[in-house]
Amino acid sequence: MCNSTHSLTVPAGHGRTFEVKAGQFLTITDVEGQQAADFVAVVAGDKSEKLSPTHTRRRLQSIFFDVGDHLYSSLDRPLLRVVADTVGVHDANVPACDDTRFTVDFNVIGHRNCLDNMHEGLALHGLSKFDVPEPFNLFQNGPVTPDRRMQVTDPTSKPGDHITFEVLEDLLCAVSSCPQDIIPGNGLRVTDIAISIHDADPHRRAGASTD
Repeated sequence: MCNSTHSLTVPAGHGRTFEVKAGQFLTITDVEGQQAADFVAVVAGDKSEKLSPTHTRRRLQSIFFDVGDHLYSSLDRPLLRVVADTVGVHDANVPACDDTRFTVDFNVIGHRNCLDNMHEGLALHGLSKFDVPEPFNLFQNGPVTPDRRMQVTDPTSKPGDHITFEVLEDLLCAVSSCPQDIIPGNGLRVTDIAISIHDADPHRRAGASTD
């Protein structure tokens, strides 16, 4: 029996919305390196249940996650399990950039932003902007400084770095290739993100290491 793979590209500075099924594997790849990817998901059968960084932090008792960890929903149910991660540096604290971020902080009108990128596709499924969950910012480098402050600096990810999740529930997902090009966060160069949806664990099938 053949294992199929569905691939799509999130163009630089834009977003894509897609569905995944329980039992599939989702790989998100930083194509050229140093590109943050905001990632959100809602349960396909009940879109009020959202993938939740807040509940995940509470469950893991950590602001970071590792291979083998689950990411939890707003109802404390595991929706995804991390099965491979070649970079290991992600953020679960910073909200998606939005129009206000650019108009108020940078005095830039009409700049593309992650909230609009993700809402654009989710709106077709009946979700308002207020329904868009807080994101997991994949590849984003958000260290906590010794004086307990949050920073956002350029990602450590290199071309081809990726993270793979086992999907535990049918989900509607959205990914934004973060358009931030004014301050550090994407190496001041916005690039594509690649999405692959597999019927079987691509790392186990290929015999690759998952850590």
